[in-house]
Amino acid sequence: MKPLLVLMFAGLLQGCTLLAVADAAGSAVVYGVKTTVNVLDAVTPDIINRKKD
Repeated sequence: MKPLLVLMFAGLLQGCTLLAVADAAGSAVVYGVKTTVNVLDAVTPDIINRKKD
């Protein structure tokens, strides 16, 4: 019974690690896109932020 519990616990830890890595990768992508948008906005403010007269 103990070996089964150890294997289940190890599997759960691997699942949590996978979720943490996926979460970190997703956050990196989101912040990368935000940074790209901010840089483009700073470089070309007239094109992105057109004022409607």
